[in-house]
Amino acid sequence: MSRILLVESGPRHLLEGILPHLASGASFDLLTCFPGLPAGLTPETTWRVSDCRDSASRRRLFRQLRDRNYSALVILCAGVPIMTRWKWAAALRLRARLLIVNENGDCFWLTWVNWRIARHFLLFRSGLSGANAARTLARLLLFPFTLAYLLLYAAFLHTRRGTARMFPHRR
Repeated sequence: MSRILLVESGPRHLLEGILPHLASGASFDLLTCFPGLPAGLTPETTWRVSDCRDSASRRRLFRQLRDRNYSALVILCAGVPIMTRWKWAAALRLRARLLIVNENGDCFWLTWVNWRIARHFLLFRSGLSGANAARTLARLLLFPFTLAYLLLYAAFLHTRRGTARMFPHRR
């Protein structure tokens, strides 16, 4: 691995914990939303997502990232909603091997060989594995009925209010 892009999409102390285990001869770049740099990392280039406010600057950022020809993209998936859209946009737009690292420091390459690990990871993160699976599935199945009930109730109340305004003497 000659060039690696680190996407700091989790708490900084987690990234600092996995840095010593990454390839030592590679050059690192950093995509982050935090100020400063992680301890032990001196990236060649640091991109801050806070600098990209409009769509033109986001396109320019991804064009610059694509031109750097990364051999690997390391994404921290720590179960916290930090840079969620940015990390998956980078994963989809950059042609690099994708290394997923969780909050425990466990990691796997996102390849067809590891599809079972990726499926388990996705099911676990979405609450569809273990004891919460039945509760989550029940919520998903009941959601359309709950939404329909709430919409019908709101329509009923607005209709009732409208008829009360049209016929004020019927109270």
